[in-house]
Amino acid sequence: MTDLDFLATEAYLYGFPLVFDLEQVIRYTSTGVGSNPRAPFNTFSHARTLATAADTFVSINNDTVYSMASLDLGVGPVRLTVPASDRYYVLQFVDAWTDNFAYIGTRGTGNDAGEFLIVPPGWEGDAGGLTVVHAPTRVVSIVGRWSCAGADDLPAVHALQDALILTPVDPDAVPQGIPEVASQGDDTLDFWEKYRVWSQAFPPAPRDEALQASFAAVGLTGDVPVGSMTAEQQAALRAGAEGGTGMIAQAMAGAATGAAPGAWSNTLHVFDYNLDFFEVGTKDDPTWKIADPKVRIVERAVAAKAGLWGNHGYEAAYVMTFSDGDGQPLTGEHEYELRISPPPPVGAFWSVTMYALPEFYLVANEIDRYSVGDRTPGIITDADGGLTIRMSRTRPSDTDAAANWLPTPEGAFRPILRMYMPGEAVLDGTYAPPPITRLDS
Repeated sequence: MTDLDFLATEAYLYGFPLVFDLEQVIRYTSTGVGSNPRAPFNTFSHARTLATAADTFVSINNDTVYSMASLDLGVGPVRLTVPASDRYYVLQFVDAWTDNFAYIGTRGTGNDAGEFLIVPPGWEGDAGGLTVVHAPTRVVSIVGRWSCAGADDLPAVHALQDALILTPVDPDAVPQGIPEVASQGDDTLDFWEKYRVWSQAFPPAPRDEALQASFAAVGLTGDVPVGSMTAEQQAALRAGAEGGTGMIAQAMAGAATGAAPGAWSNTLHVFDYNLDFFEVGTKDDPTWKIADPKVRIVERAVAAKAGLWGNHGYEAAYVMTFSDGDGQPLTGEHEYELRISPPPPVGAFWSVTMYALPEFYLVANEIDRYSVGDRTPGIITDADGGLTIRMSRTRPSDTDAAANWLPTPEGAFRPILRMYMPGEAVLDGTYAPPPITRLDS
């Protein structure tokens, strides 16, 4: 690997979250994401049902109904009105570089009605008594989640969604949007052209400016389109994309091994790469910061690839596994059992959701069940209050196992245990789910 190849690999790891995030913003504002229909900038879009296998978004949850918005603060401050809520909810704020920088909701601000003012970088003005949320980048995403107990609970959720309102202070201002990027001839060069244009349009945190500037040798800080760069630079960018993709995959595989066969990966701190922007509802605490800069950049890329727009661990803890108790990969070729006893200590609720590899999408199945948890209708608990979940491609013949059945795909899969408002035993590692047991030989 040449010095330029190495530099381009660093650039890929650094730039992947920005490109991946803004591609989803474009998707959201042009065609919609999952069950959320498209919506223009500074307008909420509401899913009206829980997610299904038709919602092709990485690691989407099946516990909550989504309310989402892409903000373009080029129009100036935007007022946010939230209703009083009778349930757990969270509005997560994510900047263009995927930093989680604010949380409004049950844990962060409480369930009372409220008014907030979302302001662009560098804004100084009169907030009129509203709670101000300073955005790190001009374009940010609000990812809202409302707890929903099932179809009968949807009307109550819809009423809350409809009371969620965004109002630009200047109603006549026109959003700038995301700069258009001309095709450079193939997907790899298109990725780099997006990075080149967007990294200049959306400046990073000050601490990352020197790193971004260091990519000048591969042409990523200038005005020359990637397709017009030298052959040496283009070759390095291709090598960097390949190397960066491999490093992300390697990091994901390494995290999946766990401390012992079948152990669940502790991903409490995978979203701790924000070191600079701490607004309402966040924790500006060394416990929730990745200090090593190289680790931070890799973790941010891995988090975007495997769980874009995931919450900090103190809002919702996610643990996952790719293998059974013998260390063998999980696959729909076999049947498994997961006995969760005692249940996770949480302030809201918990669930186990099934995802097919390699896309990390929900799994289509005959009973339209994508997760099992403490709110799943019809589940049968064990005598000690625990819950035994059966994981298999086909419906179990045993009645109790069928009641607690979580369908798997035919091929490889990865379940995620989500714990909303996790208790201290989850956060300090005292609580850990057991390995998944393979039932058939």
